[in-house]
Amino acid sequence: MQIQESYQKIFAENKKWVEKKNKENPDFFAHLVKEQNPEYLYIGCSDSRVHANEIMGLQPGEVFVHRNIANMVVNNDLNVLSVINYAVEYLNVKYIIVCGHYNCGGIKAAMQPKDLGILNPWLRNVRDVYRLHEKELDAIPDMKDRYNRLVELNVYEQCLNVIKTAEVQKSYLESGYPRVAGWVYDLNDGTLIDLNIDFKKELDHIRKIYDLTKEK
Repeated sequence: MQIQESYQKIFAENKKWVEKKNKENPDFFAHLVKEQNPEYLYIGCSDSRVHANEIMGLQPGEVFVHRNIANMVVNNDLNVLSVINYAVEYLNVKYIIVCGHYNCGGIKAAMQPKDLGILNPWLRNVRDVYRLHEKELDAIPDMKDRYNRLVELNVYEQCLNVIKTAEVQKSYLESGYPRVAGWVYDLNDGTLIDLNIDFKKELDHIRKIYDLTKEK
């Protein structure tokens, strides 16, 4: 019964939220229903403790969002690739942000030598990140520090996967946008950490192998 009451409370809270928004700004929903023009695509983790609008201080309509376990950009995942395509080709976003977070259950699970069933092929992508940076990670003696570093390296590698896409390469070379950024959200104190990925440098390096802009 308690769960049912909690479920029903959602609709009561929604009603209060609508009333509050209308009181603060009578044109809020009239403005919101118009075509969206976000400047940011946020690719983040599905973790219930991390919500893009709140941590970025943005309002509805200001950030286009895709979330999955461990904020992955996998090259055969049509979901995330469709989101990137739509954000670049139709919304003309200026930044694509990959945001991981410390205390990520997906990253922690990938570090465990366990059979996790249907999660295995997904988490294999995180384990591939570990393999790419095995020497650096194995040199970190403290497991918590190693875990946090894998969170950061995973964000970095997913940013590279975004840069590899044709839409991003072509759009940037034509207009200077979008640019790709990597962040980590610290659940311990609520701060956002910019990993300061050099987008232009990474793009130039990637195009040696993943150049998708040349006419064939």
